[in-house]
Amino acid sequence: MQPYELSLAQAADAIRARVLSPVELVDSVLDRIEKVEPRLGAYAAVTAEQARRAAREAERDVAAGRPHGPLHGVPVGLKDLIDVAGVATTASSRVRANHRAQADSTVAARLGAAGAVLVGKTHTHEFAYGLTTPQTNNAWDPDRVAGGSSGGSAVAVAAGAATFALGTDTGGSIRVPSALNGVVGLKPTYGLVPRHGVTSLSWSLDHVGPITRTVEDAALALTALAGHDPRDPASLAASDPGYRPVGAPELTGLRVGVPRNYYFDHVHPEVEAAVRRAVAELESLGAHLVEVEIPMTRYIQATQWGLMVPEATAYHERTLRTVPELYQADVRILLEAGELMPAGDYLRAQRSRTLMRQAWARLLEEVDVIAAPTVPATAVRADDETITWPDGTVEGVSDAYVRLSAPANITGVPSLSVPVGHDTAGLPIGMQLLGRPLGERVLLRVGHAYEQTRPARQPAAV
Repeated sequence: MQPYELSLAQAADAIRARVLSPVELVDSVLDRIEKVEPRLGAYAAVTAEQARRAAREAERDVAAGRPHGPLHGVPVGLKDLIDVAGVATTASSRVRANHRAQADSTVAARLGAAGAVLVGKTHTHEFAYGLTTPQTNNAWDPDRVAGGSSGGSAVAVAAGAATFALGTDTGGSIRVPSALNGVVGLKPTYGLVPRHGVTSLSWSLDHVGPITRTVEDAALALTALAGHDPRDPASLAASDPGYRPVGAPELTGLRVGVPRNYYFDHVHPEVEAAVRRAVAELESLGAHLVEVEIPMTRYIQATQWGLMVPEATAYHERTLRTVPELYQADVRILLEAGELMPAGDYLRAQRSRTLMRQAWARLLEEVDVIAAPTVPATAVRADDETITWPDGTVEGVSDAYVRLSAPANITGVPSLSVPVGHDTAGLPIGMQLLGRPLGERVLLRVGHAYEQTRPARQPAAV
């Protein structure tokens, strides 16, 4: 196994045991980036010189017995919305072409304190306003979409071009590309991970979280990221000494909710079959399956768009009026649509969210987690604009990809996407686990238990 193939936990343990050098690991990942970037386009910028310098410093600290933390010497990619002092944050947009961050975001600072080494900034759909990331190609089939908006982060992790990465999630932007590229994506509870220094799409829906190769890796990253920051008005005071799952893969007594509506409606048969097999595997590990009814389903997408569109437009108000020509056409149309949305519609979406949160809180009293597909279909071809379902219904690709992930953003509950197989074309399928607010420890336990039952697979394309 090459160093770039190691999981975060494996790499961290090897560095701590001094059987792997941070320099060796970073060089291996940078070589991998050079090899796969022409086909995949995961990175907006590669910080190779800075990474090698940091790796040498990390190696000296290990030799001196001064490891910084559990991520010491491990290469990370950061979505190009996340500020790092002295590094460009372009949001993959011409609007921000000349922007250079003056200070670290909270999450970048916390990763640095834990010893992580930045290898580059990963592509996003422009300003995170989309579900495909057109600059980036799927790690399993470069002719297909990467998913978005954190497509660069997911592809980098899947291809070995980062040991782990950070993304942001407003309607599914961590979990969608994670599912489409066969990696793990965690959207934490709203407010658990601070967003100070992270370019906003929709302030009341935005989350920051890790994309990793394993559930254990996600737990290690979350431990470094979580915690209160007064500079983020939504930041929670909650804390946890660590999320790393331990013990045997056993789930006796755990109640897993299986939706009888919504989450399996208009889902590709291969996706449904893979997720139901995974749910059956949870049952074999001791979980008790409970059928549940998802509340207020007819309002989910209207509420998501009713919140996101005006909030995004408010953030971009000045540049939309001064340099509209610099935006990509798809993003500009959405931003201009936000200018036409009545205030009453936004307020109705806020009221709908309040009712939805209350309904989901009651639902999650009945079960410990809910298991469902992350996305209803695997990665479509890059030029596909719609998905046609077996009953003849036609749905836009972005609408389809956001449909199953949006509820966790509206309600703020945590959601973990884990790989559960592949379709007949060899494309990855993801299952998401949703839990109670601040229930990350339970989600990670369930995801880790499932993960122990399946062998890992590397992307065929790379």
